[in-house]
Amino acid sequence: MPGNGAAQLALRALPDAILRPAPGNAFENTVEQLARAIRLGVLADGEQLPPERELAERLGVSRNTLRDAIAALRDASLVTTKRGRGGGTRVTYAGETPAAVGPPRARSGAAMDDALAFRRVVEPGAAWLAATRPLSADQRAWLTESAAEVDAAADPAVHRVADSRLHLAIAALAGSPMLVDAVTRAQAALHEMLMAIPVLRPNIEHSTVQHHQVVTAILSGDADRARAVMEEHCDATSALLRGLIG
Repeated sequence: MPGNGAAQLALRALPDAILRPAPGNAFENTVEQLARAIRLGVLADGEQLPPERELAERLGVSRNTLRDAIAALRDASLVTTKRGRGGGTRVTYAGETPAAVGPPRARSGAAMDDALAFRRVVEPGAAWLAATRPLSADQRAWLTESAAEVDAAADPAVHRVADSRLHLAIAALAGSPMLVDAVTRAQAALHEMLMAIPVLRPNIEHSTVQHHQVVTAILSGDADRARAVMEEHCDATSALLRGLIG
């Protein structure tokens, strides 16, 4: 298990890497960024959002815009806000069970192929780059614990969130903000597609083996191996999605 330093790193590294100013309409972009961060587990169930002033500065928006965005998240049952002393806004989203969230919302056909091709480029690249970095003890512990959280996930909804957190942790350790943004977008598209298919135990078991192979390669500094296993991992998921969604 990681020490306290690794735990603190896990709490701040993903939000710091992913929640950043974005061009365009401030309100809509703020809702999108925060909702995506919650659904991918960057902001985990039960976790309190950063203080309003800090979060507004991080996202490059006014505090009024942030309040409006948080109100929209409350309406979507993603967060809840407690007023007064000791209050704040906490995440109330623990994940959705794949293939049990209503009509499929997944992209298909050319749109699916585009999303899967994009992921096939950016995620292996992130794994390769992470393996070339001199990682601190806390960073190494964080990566190991992220993989362990996927293994320990008690149900499909928790597993999907933990899986996203592992992939985003790898991207964060690569040290490139542009690459983090790319992997975040790839994971958001993947999340949408995986919600439309049933959970298949053989696939979960295969995925777990590949996760540990990628983590081992990154920790040992074997960049080519990290990229090759992540490519295999992406290809396996792509084959499953193309078969079940079409």
